[in-house]
Amino acid sequence: MTFKFKVAAVALAISAFGAAHAQKAPEPDYTLSYNVGVVSQYRFRGMEQTSGDPATQAGVDFAHKNGFYAGAFTSTVSWIKDYNGATSGNLEVDLFGGYKSEIAKDVVLDFGAIKYWYPGNNSGATGTPGAGSVTNADTFEAYLGLTYGIASVKYSRSIGTFLGFLNSDGSQYLEIAANIDLGNGFGLVPHYGRQQVAGTNTSGDYNDYSVTLSKDLGSGLSVSLAAVGTTAKENGFYQTSTSANGKNRFLGSNATVLGLKYSF
Repeated sequence: MTFKFKVAAVALAISAFGAAHAQKAPEPDYTLSYNVGVVSQYRFRGMEQTSGDPATQAGVDFAHKNGFYAGAFTSTVSWIKDYNGATSGNLEVDLFGGYKSEIAKDVVLDFGAIKYWYPGNNSGATGTPGAGSVTNADTFEAYLGLTYGIASVKYSRSIGTFLGFLNSDGSQYLEIAANIDLGNGFGLVPHYGRQQVAGTNTSGDYNDYSVTLSKDLGSGLSVSLAAVGTTAKENGFYQTSTSANGKNRFLGSNATVLGLKYSF
């Protein structure tokens, strides 16, 4: 009886030890992730940023378990030199930070700010060859968002000049989206937004829409395919009439965008 009791006690101790070590590892204080990628063309709120040409992109994201986050995103661009009379400004750098918190069951509040920085740009230096009079393209926005389950809504407002358009302080962007898990590594994100550019008497206002299908290929690699379009008028505010390199085109045309990204 004594031997059997000892065996049972040892077995129980081993079982308890295994159960304790099988528990989920404690949540780290923060995470830091990186990504690099390429897209067949870069679109921002439906509008061309690279005149339909490919762009290389990269990003870094920091997230603390208390809800604070910060990061940076960079992409090659050409619109400043193509349409705004500039001789420099071929890179976009986005610097952002904010705070996320679950304020109710499955409801997440997100607020923060973002700086769209175009290093060295002299946008508008030689006049107004593109869509409207412009100054320095750098832009600062504050934003507020809510997520419930797969659905999200976000409101952004510029503080100061928006992408260089004169008298555009207070420009606004409202967007809604859904993040749908299709299983087997597939995801679907429908998106709809409304851009209002202050100081343009509504000529700069438009809606944009997109549907993005993504596939997680494993080992940090993913691929995406997006259908993008806008309600901007083809012969209106976003139709360029002259440019430094002859790329006269409508910036809000419908397009298909292919992307490849590696995250680590």
